[in-house]
Amino acid sequence: MKSSTFVMVHVGQSTEAQRNLIHGIETLSWGFPEEKPEYRDAHPQFALLATGASPRVQLEDWLEDTATLYLFQVRGGFYEGRSWHWPDEEAERRLKYPQRFGIEPLARLENIPLGPKGPLTEAGSDAIRRSGTDRGMGKLVQMPAQRLLELAGIPFDPNEPEDVPLDKSPGFTAEQVEGKKKPQRRRRGAGYISDPKKRKAIELHAENHAVAHYEKNGWTVERLGKPYDLRCTRGTEELHVEVKGTTGAATSVELTINEVLHARDKDNTVDLYVVSDIKVDTRTDPYTASGNKVTLFTDWEPAEEDLRSRISTVHGTCGSNRFPAGVIFPLYAHEDRASR
Repeated sequence: MKSSTFVMVHVGQSTEAQRNLIHGIETLSWGFPEEKPEYRDAHPQFALLATGASPRVQLEDWLEDTATLYLFQVRGGFYEGRSWHWPDEEAERRLKYPQRFGIEPLARLENIPLGPKGPLTEAGSDAIRRSGTDRGMGKLVQMPAQRLLELAGIPFDPNEPEDVPLDKSPGFTAEQVEGKKKPQRRRRGAGYISDPKKRKAIELHAENHAVAHYEKNGWTVERLGKPYDLRCTRGTEELHVEVKGTTGAATSVELTINEVLHARDKDNTVDLYVVSDIKVDTRTDPYTASGNKVTLFTDWEPAEEDLRSRISTVHGTCGSNRFPAGVIFPLYAHEDRASR
């Protein structure tokens, strides 16, 4: 079987670790305390975050245990983040996980054997254990993805297992994180920022950056907000711009159905302008934002195969209901159509 490059990570059961796991899933980003030499030229295809098993045991005992595995596709490779992104970074007002990469949820697998009866190679399983004894630092391994994809029910080409059809993978949401010390949270959408002042600062910074870009290129810019963010005119030309901002990686953006339909309308010329790695200073009033990494899709018209439904889970007295809650546009899957 063909081997793929995996980033293997152990996530502890502390409240802080589980909160960071939830936030990473919501914002499609993961990070480590420092750069390792092996990260520099690495281009992993998958990430596996494991939780529920104690790593401070001998390998033979570890292989007898089980864990919950969160399988992700890696987006964009490693980069150095400059913004406070995870809850404990915000609380301590310092970068704790600057070595980052984007993640796209594929499947959540419960009670998976870590030994020969499970889908992992011994080297892959041991890499998770070693991560847990090394501050959660990711360990790179070569491992076939086929057994994990089969277990998750994800169709794949045996010759190209990395080419995962996102619209046919089950995915998962942060609400599905189940730990012994899971922090209590209300329902959140992917990438949702709970602090409205911070969310406003991010949105305004991304929009200001986009306005400056288009004005520099000779456009007259009008801020609308709805049904799209910016209306740009230059002579007889008219351009509409959707703007998205995040403190994390430029992995995917969440879109409403109306935003998709507007971009597909043949009467409209639409750009998608994404600003990532935004740093927000919450000591000021109002909050101030800085920094940027721009991904720009010009003449953007998302096709059906470009999109993945976002499923949200609502818990009620009669159990859980899953329903479509907009769509996800994966940026790196289509970066050949983007200019930066």
